[in-house]
Amino acid sequence: MGDKDIVINDIDAGKSFNWGKTSKDYAKYRDIYPEEFYQYIINLGLCRAGQRCLDVGTGTGVLPRNMYKYGADWTGTDISENQIIEAKELAKEAGMNIDFYACDAKDVEFEDSSLDVITACQCIWYLDHSTTAPKFARSLKDSGSLLILYMGWLPFEDEIAGKSENLILKYNPQWTGCGDTVHPVWVPEEYLDYFVKEKQEEFRVDIPFTRWNGRMRACRGTSASMDSDTLAAWENEHIKMLEEYPENFDIKHYVSVAWLRKKES
Repeated sequence: MGDKDIVINDIDAGKSFNWGKTSKDYAKYRDIYPEEFYQYIINLGLCRAGQRCLDVGTGTGVLPRNMYKYGADWTGTDISENQIIEAKELAKEAGMNIDFYACDAKDVEFEDSSLDVITACQCIWYLDHSTTAPKFARSLKDSGSLLILYMGWLPFEDEIAGKSENLILKYNPQWTGCGDTVHPVWVPEEYLDYFVKEKQEEFRVDIPFTRWNGRMRACRGTSASMDSDTLAAWENEHIKMLEEYPENFDIKHYVSVAWLRKKES
């Protein structure tokens, strides 16, 4: 638990990464989802007042903090203690009553049939699905929802995003979080034993940035996995690259959502 290195064979060719190393940048630069992202969730009837919601892989609590205004009762968990420290501080500063815990998703414990919604944003590929799929189903009420969420930049459509990706690969060629195109978010087959797909959809969004280096630093391919010397060399070259562009610009992204409902028992 905490800020130990993570190794997953199918990610970055088994190279270790550590989200705790990115926490300060993550807290400052990754709260970037547009309002239409959150409104989409609300329009599904999810994460509203009267509902009890769990956000696994919460990072610095971006999802529960931004959806707090809609009135749901939120808990957020993340394997990184540093991420949770930042989440707690940001929620405290905003006067939000959100429970945050440092905990691996497979070790999260809630009473049976106690949750209305479980969200997994930007993290589905990191979970131990054989454990979390039945555990999530048990924790959800009848017809409860599992919402898998993702937002990514589009390197083949956006020049700045594409050049930034190529620069990461120059310094970290094992990084596999590259080459994204608009496609359905992955729903691991283990969940389909316990859930049915209610809806799956993608839509495009343009995200404004002032520069872009901070967002790229809060990335698995950079701060989470590079040593300090490599990170400094990458950052120096990235900042020079960005000098070719205006200070403010939009980056083309897309949002991908899978809404799953718990099967009737």
